[in-house]
Amino acid sequence: MTKDLETSGHDFSNKDYHDPPPAPLIDADELGQWSFYRAIIAEFIATLLFLYITVLTVIGYKSQSNDDPCGGVGILGIAWSFGGMIFILVYCTAGISGGHINPAVTFGLFLARKVSLVRALLYMIAQCLGAICGVGLVKAFQSSLYNRYGGGANTLSSDYNRGVGLGAEIIGTFVLVYTVFSATDPKRNARDSHVPVLAPLPIGFAVFMVHLATIPITGTGINPARSFGAAVIYNNDKAWDDHWMFWVGPFIGAAIAAFYHQYILRAAAIKALGSFRSN
Repeated sequence: MTKDLETSGHDFSNKDYHDPPPAPLIDADELGQWSFYRAIIAEFIATLLFLYITVLTVIGYKSQSNDDPCGGVGILGIAWSFGGMIFILVYCTAGISGGHINPAVTFGLFLARKVSLVRALLYMIAQCLGAICGVGLVKAFQSSLYNRYGGGANTLSSDYNRGVGLGAEIIGTFVLVYTVFSATDPKRNARDSHVPVLAPLPIGFAVFMVHLATIPITGTGINPARSFGAAVIYNNDKAWDDHWMFWVGPFIGAAIAAFYHQYILRAAAIKALGSFRSN
């Protein structure tokens, strides 16, 4: 079979690929680079825009459906708003900051040694500040509707207990972060180079699908910055009651996704063991 492929004049062998070296835990050099600060600014602005559009959509839906039960965009429209904005913003910022827009995604990539600790921490701070500013704009423009309809804050539905809510956040974030790893895997890009894959598209669809499933449970967090920004600006006891699960759940889900992709699918542990034995 190999001989036939060689004589046919076509090379069907997989392209060579090289995994980037693991990011250092603390990279002091990047602190002196403008590209580093540009990436932080990009994360701030992207998260600001993400929260502004999505929270405005949520409040608009509640306002319209209050007068007409069949009015507004519905849960489907809200899910499209979150998924569509992630698609747009990841596409716009992927080449600048990596397009994280989510502390859970940043945390998962940090565990996989894709980003340094300093970059991960500053990304998370920028994302949280951007989320606060984005929701703040919504409140400034729609103050009466904002307070009346819950400020787009994530809260656990009274129909579910905290265990279900936490599980929904863990599984939902796992789906998202696993999709991020798969869509940006250098081995996949080398092996399937004949198939054009636009990474922001599956990532946006993952967000869309998770929202469809978990909006009735927790309003769908899967992004600690999104939950934190809405809780800070709305600042209601109900928004803070179960706020912990919108940090703990996404971080656990991201950690599981990073472990699954790196150590099971990519067999990083087995490769490291084989390298150790050969040495």
